[in-house]
Amino acid sequence: MGDIVQLPTRREQPPEEPDLRPEPPGETPARTPSRSPRQLQTPVEPLWRESVGRALRAERFASGKRLIDVAEAAGVSPQYLSEVERGLKDPSSELLAAITGALGLSVAEIANRVASATPHPQVPVWLAA
Repeated sequence: MGDIVQLPTRREQPPEEPDLRPEPPGETPARTPSRSPRQLQTPVEPLWRESVGRALRAERFASGKRLIDVAEAAGVSPQYLSEVERGLKDPSSELLAAITGALGLSVAEIANRVASATPHPQVPVWLAA
């Protein structure tokens, strides 16, 4: 029927709960090094729009096309295409088809590139029988 493609998922680590146990009397609390909130977070897997944007930009660079040329061929503004490439905008399927078409690709090809670019072995894969 088709290939099973594993897609990246975004997982965020739940915030750590503070230790609310009372300190024993007469003991000084142990000092722990302070960390910024950014250091406490685990790496987060990229969103679909971020992964698609990186793949679109990589294809545009590989083909040697300018942003304005691809945007014109796709019928979108250069600003919008730039935001898609930076992962700030999530294009509709019609706009994604227009952008990939301007790059000489199909939506399926870009989806396969995105899925195969970041394998995540800890993510379950659903198989249909």
